[in-house]
Amino acid sequence: MSRPFAPGYRIPPELLLKAYASGVFPMAESAADPEVFWVRPEVRGIIPLDAFHVPKSLQKAVRSGRFAIRVDSDFAAVIAGCAEHREGRETTWINRPIREAYFDLFRLGHAHSVEAWHEGELAGGLYGVRLGRAFFGESMFSRQTDASKVCLVHLVERLRRRGFVLLDTQFTTDHLKRFGAVDVPRARYEKLLQEALRGDATFNP
Repeated sequence: MSRPFAPGYRIPPELLLKAYASGVFPMAESAADPEVFWVRPEVRGIIPLDAFHVPKSLQKAVRSGRFAIRVDSDFAAVIAGCAEHREGRETTWINRPIREAYFDLFRLGHAHSVEAWHEGELAGGLYGVRLGRAFFGESMFSRQTDASKVCLVHLVERLRRRGFVLLDTQFTTDHLKRFGAVDVPRARYEKLLQEALRGDATFNP
């Protein structure tokens, strides 16, 4: 981890992209903390795209068509949803400098959101960063059952269709392991990352 940025510092988008290309990403201690630190885990979480698993109960939710899936229609609302307090999570690492930095990447076409809408309301979503043929998942949230999970299914389908080879989850959780997430040592991850950075994939048509 590096020395935190000074309060009020904006993370330049070119610096953020270089960090991702080096296997590094930013976090904050809390939403109220004005400082940012860099993380380079010894063990990294990924979801192998060819081993993605959709539980049967979720397959039904996807087929039901309950949620209208949109891409990049309200990126700001997705980050706000990921940062909001909710039961079981009183704090978040998404602070103001991080929000601003990902807005910058979104405007440059390097950050994207997948959103689940129900009856005109945002029910859940996820966002992440695209670089080369890699997609770095940042955060996800749900206001309705299965909303973020359905978004993850749609994300993986999109990544497969469009030539991506790496889906980075930063860390693994029991929740993500249900979908096939695995831990890989840093050296192995960085080889996968360098392979993914050779060539390019398009998230949107």
